[in-house]
Amino acid sequence: MGVTKTENFTEQQNTIAQYSKVLAHPARIAILEIIAQANSCICGDLVNEIGLAQATISQHLKELKAIDLLKGRIEGTSVCYCINLEKWSEFQEIFRQFFNQPIIMEEENPNKNCCN
Repeated sequence: MGVTKTENFTEQQNTIAQYSKVLAHPARIAILEIIAQANSCICGDLVNEIGLAQATISQHLKELKAIDLLKGRIEGTSVCYCINLEKWSEFQEIFRQFFNQPIIMEEENPNKNCCN
């Protein structure tokens, strides 16, 4: 398989792709939902909540922290996680801009619109 040439794409395209890749696993979505709904830091509850092994949860947390979507702090022997609200807002804005861009269809000329 060829190497992706990220320099061929805009910074925004690369950012959206990177964020999407991290968010592409349902366990990561579940982790984000649980932490967001808790409205506080989550320490050891994720393994029980999601039902995956601690090592698997840790790997998913690592991916979410790598894009700064989660913040963590050490409490005793565990790390507690919460949503990085600044980054969360940035994610919302980037995806809002992407999905709110206008879709232009050539309705007058049916030959130009391949979906008709």
